[in-house]
Amino acid sequence: MAKQKKQRYDGVVYSTADDFDYRNPEETPDEETLPNEKQRLRVLLDRKARKGKIVTLVEGFVGKEDDLVNLAKTLKQKCGVGGSAKDGEILIQGDFKQKIFDILLQMGYKVKSIG
Repeated sequence: MAKQKKQRYDGVVYSTADDFDYRNPEETPDEETLPNEKQRLRVLLDRKARKGKIVTLVEGFVGKEDDLVNLAKTLKQKCGVGGSAKDGEILIQGDFKQKIFDILLQMGYKVKSIG
């Protein structure tokens, strides 16, 4: 049976101040998603730390994680390949730089091709 970890708070847990309000750093609100026209995305190819395999990266997305995942899902479906989305970055397996560039332009994003 696995032991359960106790939740610990780094920093102040108790204060005698009347106006003290503790906020957990993990409970940060999501950023509002910018409209497509205001997004500045960068599309590039990468093969570092991937055993020589080429992947297409889309960087610079500003917004909620759900919107990032939905955009990644759309790109993966239109390219017919796998990929992932996390930390404001979309990773698409394979060399689809030009195709993704064109798709994002059609969706109304400001896109810059790097490399």
